[in-house]
Amino acid sequence: MKEKNSVSPWAIHLADQLAAKKASVVAEKQLTSGTLQALLTNDSLAVKVQRKRKAELVFRLAYTPAADFEIKNSEMDETGLTCTLKSSLGSYRVTLAIQGDKAIDTLHYEVRFTPRMNIAVPFWPKDILLLRERGTFDNVQANIHVEQLGMRSGVVYFSIEKPKAGAVLYLQNLTALNDYCIDTGASLAGTVNASWPEFGFALPAATDKPLHAGKSYILSDAFIALTDQVPGDQFEVAKQFMELLACLYLMLPKPPVVYHDYPSTAEKVMRALAEHKGCWAHHHGHDYLNAYVCDYDTPPEIMVQLAVLLPVMEYADWSDRGSELIAILESGLSKFYDADLRTVHRWLPAAVQQLDGSEEHKKPLVMDSWYLHHPLLNFSRMALKGDKVAKDLFMKSLDYAIKVAKHFDYKWPVFYKMDTLEVIKAETAPGQGGEKDVGGIYAHVMLQAWELTREKAYLEEAQRAAKSMVSDGFDLFNQANNTAFSAGAMLRLWKETNDPLYLDMGYLFLANIFKNVALWECRYGYGSLFPLFFAVFPLNDAPYTAVYEEAEVFAAMHEFLAQANDTPLFRPSALLLAEFIRYAVGRMPYYYPTLLPTDMLAEKVKTGEIDRQLWVPVEDISSGWDKSGTVGQEVYGAGFPFTVIPRHYIQLAEGAYLLFIDYPFAEYAVKNQEVHIKVLGDERLHASVYIFKVGKGQPLEIEVSGKRQGALTAQTDEDDRVYYQVQGDQHLTIKWQA
Repeated sequence: MKEKNSVSPWAIHLADQLAAKKASVVAEKQLTSGTLQALLTNDSLAVKVQRKRKAELVFRLAYTPAADFEIKNSEMDETGLTCTLKSSLGSYRVTLAIQGDKAIDTLHYEVRFTPRMNIAVPFWPKDILLLRERGTFDNVQANIHVEQLGMRSGVVYFSIEKPKAGAVLYLQNLTALNDYCIDTGASLAGTVNASWPEFGFALPAATDKPLHAGKSYILSDAFIALTDQVPGDQFEVAKQFMELLACLYLMLPKPPVVYHDYPSTAEKVMRALAEHKGCWAHHHGHDYLNAYVCDYDTPPEIMVQLAVLLPVMEYADWSDRGSELIAILESGLSKFYDADLRTVHRWLPAAVQQLDGSEEHKKPLVMDSWYLHHPLLNFSRMALKGDKVAKDLFMKSLDYAIKVAKHFDYKWPVFYKMDTLEVIKAETAPGQGGEKDVGGIYAHVMLQAWELTREKAYLEEAQRAAKSMVSDGFDLFNQANNTAFSAGAMLRLWKETNDPLYLDMGYLFLANIFKNVALWECRYGYGSLFPLFFAVFPLNDAPYTAVYEEAEVFAAMHEFLAQANDTPLFRPSALLLAEFIRYAVGRMPYYYPTLLPTDMLAEKVKTGEIDRQLWVPVEDISSGWDKSGTVGQEVYGAGFPFTVIPRHYIQLAEGAYLLFIDYPFAEYAVKNQEVHIKVLGDERLHASVYIFKVGKGQPLEIEVSGKRQGALTAQTDEDDRVYYQVQGDQHLTIKWQA
């Protein structure tokens, strides 16, 4: 819980005007959670929500520093308020929409401003105050659970603890403010937060470039969910956050998803990996993938090999075509194994002399905690598909992983020495502890061992690791892909044991993912060239998104939904997971430099080189005014098309047609000339189903029908591709005949 801050003069002024009844009442309405009044002061149009338990929430919709507001007209009906205001600075148009049910009230207000002359904006106040009844700041206390960091969603989520007066999720639709940033050069990073008792959004300062006279700007587009329920613990916080987020997500304007030809992309990537020498290094008779294009200074890494090998194997199984790449990569895997330590290494042992010590982990025998378990997880995934090399290396490394876990009592540091287990770096940041989500990926590894062997000791290890994280609160996220895999591990533990603690832990990990996404489109600066909506950030403090972590979260969320298909999955989770997957499928191809404008990419690269014609993705995308690709061109991120295809494409009529669906699905079955699938997600949202003729022979008659929707009508997108719009959470049948 944050300490209460000092109060700004703007907050004191508004609170005093409301307390002294110097505001005129514009409109009133009864809500489930209290009463709502729209009030006008000399400088603000505000909405006051009087909670049933003697707390007041004040939302400052419109503000003028000229302190000369005058209402030109206002209309109030059952759905909300529309109001036009005049100031010497210009004109304002405010719309307020109000909805509610027995559990949640929602507000949505949009504020448009048309300046009378060119105006600079040196300061703007936040738009939410939390007050005690009668307008004071005393004897009120809030617990702030989530607030915007960097370019993530413009959210602040808090519960009102004193008095016990419910919880609030505020979501600023930052997409609506792009014009403001385009004209002023401002950034929307970190503009929504809580310095309580003041919360919410404040316009970023814009002094170098003004707002243009006569042009209409949206200054706020806020969505708010209000509930009387105060969460009691971290698990209730996580579930309530997802419930309120899903509620507002349904209201939020969402960008379209563009179809990408993944099969064609996969062929281009396969050729790039096979032919471009900058992707490869040669050591002691074996070829290994570099982490970055033309990075010959760093020795090969086990994670890099598996990050490409596993999805290529999945693609080969789907396409029923072999790949020389699989044999090349598998031939060198055993060289990472250390018979003395009885584990695989991060760095190829025969090439550790190349490590230059420039970073903490670039030293022999220094292990990053998550890095031990991630290769083991991928080995286990390959082993469960029948790969003998992977199974051998996995089983031989398990005892070492268990030894490390017990040594650190299931609380892993950041870096340690592999031989002595000496801690090199204990915490991610002072007072923040080590890599908190490593316990989750370790549990996943142990569950994979349990599935392979049915030895109960592995299941018990997974339980110990899970319980070690209970005290970490709503702050488990360290690295996105590990957090996502951890969620799936907790779900599997619940299914194995029926202990509700693990299901709660699973939702806790999911909530950690959703508080680290960007539910908006950045269309200013270089951000206009990359789709940001629903992107997940790789680290809890990363300023950019990264393709490898996004692709792994994507795969982990698919696995979570597959595991949850026969369970009563928490409805908000089903909705948010399916939508994340849909937008990931549409967004990930834009990591390729071949699809990005030249001026978006950085001139200087930290590692290796960037070949702008090569079908290998850049690691990092920075939205807004910053350029991208500063880290390098990420060879280990090249596997994502091979991850997407087996999960979203179905071959029909012996490969003559391909079906693509941008939502996750389950219960896949083929019978005669029919395919049956269950589309996952939520019935209130839609997926797109495309069907393409790719093989030889006569065209077929295709019929698509949904259990809820009946026969579906084909539509055509802007590129003349035929698709069907399908509601989520229903069974789908695809039939064909000559």
